[in-house]
Amino acid sequence: MTHRAEAVDTDRERAVVEAIRALRYGSVEIVVHEGRVVQIETREKVRFDEAGRRRPDSRGRE
Repeated sequence: MTHRAEAVDTDRERAVVEAIRALRYGSVEIVVHEGRVVQIETREKVRFDEAGRRRPDSRGRE
């Protein structure tokens, strides 16, 4: 594996970790072709409290 290929792999791994960390509730789908990550999809769940207000996430964002 070349230095450039290793850098791409590292970038993709970093992108997967960042996608996971960005979610409070939801899922991350990783699409792989021939052993390489080619796509990352995230689905975020939006939670509401009993009064119908959107609950802030762990970072205090609404």
